[in-house]
Amino acid sequence: MRDNFSHVSDWVFDLDNTLYPPAARLFDQIEVRMTDYVMRSLNVARPEADRLRNHYWSLYGTTLAGLMREHSVDPTPYLEDVHEISLDHLTPDPDLADAIRNLPGRKIVYTNGTAPYAHRVTEARGLSGLFDGIYGVEDADFLPKPEEAAYRTIFAKAGIEAKNGAMFEDDPRNLRAPHAMGLQTVLVTPLDPDAPPRAAYVHYHTHDLAGFLQQLV
Repeated sequence: MRDNFSHVSDWVFDLDNTLYPPAARLFDQIEVRMTDYVMRSLNVARPEADRLRNHYWSLYGTTLAGLMREHSVDPTPYLEDVHEISLDHLTPDPDLADAIRNLPGRKIVYTNGTAPYAHRVTEARGLSGLFDGIYGVEDADFLPKPEEAAYRTIFAKAGIEAKNGAMFEDDPRNLRAPHAMGLQTVLVTPLDPDAPPRAAYVHYHTHDLAGFLQQLV
């Protein structure tokens, strides 16, 4: 496995459920705030707001993308509101910090959340100062992953070369474009014996990001 990463000098990490474990359940808080925002902005009841939140996420990659395209919702106040959550469940991860620190080359965070939120999360995880850049959906002009144009925008800003890159994500949809662009792709999610077979655009699958990275250096 190490040989397949020997050329990698550009490391791209998703944030939510990737740089912290899903057991922290931060996205549960975000989803509640997203539903509340949909209720207020579209004047619909909670069941319909919850349906739309999930429908737009499935269709467009993020709920925000659907709200922007179908309802012209202003993204900035939405993003500020839904990311005002408690990070009390996050704890520093020294093993992950060491593993990221020891990687050769450039390291960035790229999230469909916002950069300020990502800074808060990485600080709570003890990962501050380890990344050459932290990029949010606003840095891609609010175009979300899995849109290939979004990756190209962020990679250009960060100086990421796809042929030298590796991408770590918890959502397999978000690895399709990086794979097509030439990056090594790693799905970071709990191993599920009932999950469908790994997609061809996912090179590796791990439930332990720190342990996986430690094998590469």
